Amino acid sequence: MKVMVIGGGGREHAIVKKIKENSNVTELFVLPGNGGIAQDAVCVDIAANEVEKIVAFAVESKIEFAVVAPDDPLVLGVVDALENVGIPCFGPNKRAAILEGSKVFSKNLMKKYNIPTAQYEVFDDMSKALEYLETAPIPTVIKADGLALGKGVVIAETREAAQAAVRSMMEDKIFGASGDHIVIEEFLTGPEVSVLAFTDGKTMIPMVSSMDHKRALDGDQGLNTGGMGTIAPNPYYTDEIAAECMENIFLPTMEAMNQEDRTFKGCLYFGLMLTSNGPKTIEYNCRFGDPETQVVLPLLESDLLAIMQHIAKGTLAEAEVTFGDKAACCVIMASNGYPGKYETGFPITLPENSNQIYVAGAKIKDGVLVTGGGRVLGVTEVADSLEEAIAKAYETVKTVKFENAYYRNDIGKKALAAEV
Repeated sequence: MKVMVIGGGGREHAIVKKIKENSNVTELFVLPGNGGIAQDAVCVDIAANEVEKIVAFAVESKIEFAVVAPDDPLVLGVVDALENVGIPCFGPNKRAAILEGSKVFSKNLMKKYNIPTAQYEVFDDMSKALEYLETAPIPTVIKADGLALGKGVVIAETREAAQAAVRSMMEDKIFGASGDHIVIEEFLTGPEVSVLAFTDGKTMIPMVSSMDHKRALDGDQGLNTGGMGTIAPNPYYTDEIAAECMENIFLPTMEAMNQEDRTFKGCLYFGLMLTSNGPKTIEYNCRFGDPETQVVLPLLESDLLAIMQHIAKGTLAEAEVTFGDKAACCVIMASNGYPGKYETGFPITLPENSNQIYVAGAKIKDGVLVTGGGRVLGVTEVADSLEEAIAKAYETVKTVKFENAYYRNDIGKKALAAEV
């Protein structure tokens, strides 16, 4: 079978490695891929948002199944375009991808269908937003409506910071048109949990829970990033809480999208906050999270491609989906300075056994793998206990070498505290 994966980061590398386990795969293409993914698949120099080129390549190459991994192409409608030429896909169509493509849509959906979330207000007028902030509770959360590379959310600790965030989004347009509408919402507190779920619009199968570490520096300090590391499972996410989320958040979201004639098929990401008033939804994503995927998929014992095919056919209820009773830890190795300015082009030395090192930002230069982005590698290890997985991941990190490497030293620390 000829399979095509759209995307080029660490998440896509984890998906590619898992898909390769299926013996029916004869050819595997990744658009655009990266220098590390090139060791596992054929990389094609077509960007993930070049819809017409993607479709043309898929038709010409006789692709039999496509996996669309990042948010941009999903929101642009790549799945619709591929399905229109008869290529089955894993991923939601454009109508369903709006769940991530518009925070205003997702917040209004939660309100309409009584799905627990933070209180919020929507603004398309900057002066009204600033006026609201004069009396709004602080801290508060400011969100750009559209996609912003995972950086369109500001947690404002002061009124001045909140006002500055509104101006930067709506007046300075730092996120372009994504800031034309903004959401100002209640600041929630409690442990955060990420839950990825397989769904075909009829069946919902949550994967192993995880905990992301968004801040750049140890102790959850510094700027927000795309994620500096993850662990799975998340010890704060008990069986009781999982049952509550299934009843009050997961299934109601699936049904809400069906009611809106936006049936969601693919991976639905739930960003949750376990508040003193119960679990609440912080955000939805319309795809696998990054770097959550790098700890969740190594724990998946079933055939990922087979699950994806069942979802495309609408037969997820017939799929075998099992996860191992183990723990995983992923430490992101980044270029020093990320998420601000950083240098690239430094050679990367990997250990011989690097099967669970996922390459995010790297390219091949003169036959050598060199750094090519902010987040460079995701170093993942699996073990019987979380403590052991964390220790193993950091041991492996020490065997990876590249100039200007930076990583957090406390990935999983909060999770271990919960287990005591």
